[in-house]
Amino acid sequence: EHHHINKKTNYDYFFKTIFRIMSAYDSVRVGKLVLKGEKPKKSKKHKRDKEHKDKEKAKKRKTEVDEDALRHGGWWLAKSTPEITGAVAIEFGERAYLKALDNGLFTIGPPHNEGDGPDPEEIFTAFSINETKISIKSGYGKYLKIEKDGMVTGRSEAVGSMEQWEPIFQDGKMALLSETGFFMSIDPEDDACVALRKKVTDFEICKIRCNAQREAEEDEEPKEEKGNLTEVERNYVKKFQKFQDKKLRINKNDIKELEVAKDQGTLHEALLDRRSKMKADRYCK
Repeated sequence: EHHHINKKTNYDYFFKTIFRIMSAYDSVRVGKLVLKGEKPKKSKKHKRDKEHKDKEKAKKRKTEVDEDALRHGGWWLAKSTPEITGAVAIEFGERAYLKALDNGLFTIGPPHNEGDGPDPEEIFTAFSINETKISIKSGYGKYLKIEKDGMVTGRSEAVGSMEQWEPIFQDGKMALLSETGFFMSIDPEDDACVALRKKVTDFEICKIRCNAQREAEEDEEPKEEKGNLTEVERNYVKKFQKFQDKKLRINKNDIKELEVAKDQGTLHEALLDRRSKMKADRYCK
């Protein structure tokens, strides 16, 4: 009987203890386990709020750009060198654009009304040379070049060093730097396009406007171009080579020629040439 009483007492004590533990547990707000050295993750609500704010900022930026473009016939203002590609217009002053003449020279066209875009003679095509330089072709199919006397002409069939221009951005303004170190401007005496000064004045400040579809700021480089040049070449070979025998054929020539091509803005042409040579060698065997 004594043993039976002790056993009952022990059961009562056990259940009371369990009850107290569960009550204490229920009164505590349970959070996610955080390991030592691990930073607590932000809540999903905070993440959603941040994403919403980011979208609102992006929408606001887009609205501002669109309003400016609307005043210029849909031509939006380029704010970095990578944006300058495809159809462009070079604006000096307000809604006045560089105009190509049929004699290979350039002048400034008359100011346009608000809402109007550039005329056909004021539309050029920009090509990327590398991360900092571009070439510019007129509607007559010739590239803009800096001459020894400082005149800017459009008579070149191909791009050399003198046909390369570097957009310089600073404090929300831009100027086009030639290979000789002089900035493009409009001569106030005869409205000719020249490059005569190594310092930027009001005459050298210009804007490049584009009408190509704007790419999202978050867009990344093509997946084939991620990694070093050896990996880039392998990626493009995988993309274009037909795998009859499941073997990759990589050009064995020095990879330095690709480094040179990248600096000159002709990487894709060099990669194609190297692939073409491997194809030719294959069929010659």
